[in-house]
Amino acid sequence: MILAILQARMSSSRLPGKVLMPLAGAPMIVRQIERVSRAHRIDRLVVATSVDPSDDPLAEAVRREGVPVFRGDLADVQARFIGALDQFGPADHVVRLTGDCPLADPQVIDATIDRVVAAGADYGSNTPPHRTYPKGLDVEVMTAAALRAAAARATTPEEHEHVTWILHQRPDLWRQAFLSQGPEEGDVRWTVDFPHDYAFVAAVYDALYPAIPAFTSDDVRAFVRTRDDLAHYGGERRV
Repeated sequence: MILAILQARMSSSRLPGKVLMPLAGAPMIVRQIERVSRAHRIDRLVVATSVDPSDDPLAEAVRREGVPVFRGDLADVQARFIGALDQFGPADHVVRLTGDCPLADPQVIDATIDRVVAAGADYGSNTPPHRTYPKGLDVEVMTAAALRAAAARATTPEEHEHVTWILHQRPDLWRQAFLSQGPEEGDVRWTVDFPHDYAFVAAVYDALYPAIPAFTSDDVRAFVRTRDDLAHYGGERRV
């Protein structure tokens, strides 16, 4: 079984509450769930958030979509992943996704899972040292055993906050496999961290979602190429 865990919280330091900001008439987290749910290789999706009262509205919004929620320590994201795995597993592989990626691509998610599983790797992603996919399409895949081993070894704040820190830092301990693409888009920015990121993604949704709810990454690229005002919106490369 492949379990996808989508981590999200309301208390983002750079753009608080972003996960509930509207995109085409629904909260950003809901739009991301819609896109992730189209990935064929994911058997179950869980949102992992915190027990902090600030995350109550987030948990409620997710549950209304019929998606289960695990709530744990606000500061220890890794512990939340282990808790979600304990509650909603057992799983052979765990997919890590983050709630700042409302343009998540289900085909890229599936391809990353296929790459890691076919290679028999303990850990892998589409963000190797030389990134080729846009920021905001990030996918990490690991065996449940590797996730548990990483949690057992975790001693630093980075390891507890970033979940997979030790897995990609120690290729001598865990077999790794990575997915890359031909186009060099590693500096393209589709993630949402700042107000200008949200404004860009909102413009994409307003233009594409009404006619094509399941719009693809290629649809995003084609649309942005028609809009000179969006191509470098906020001083960032967008296509």
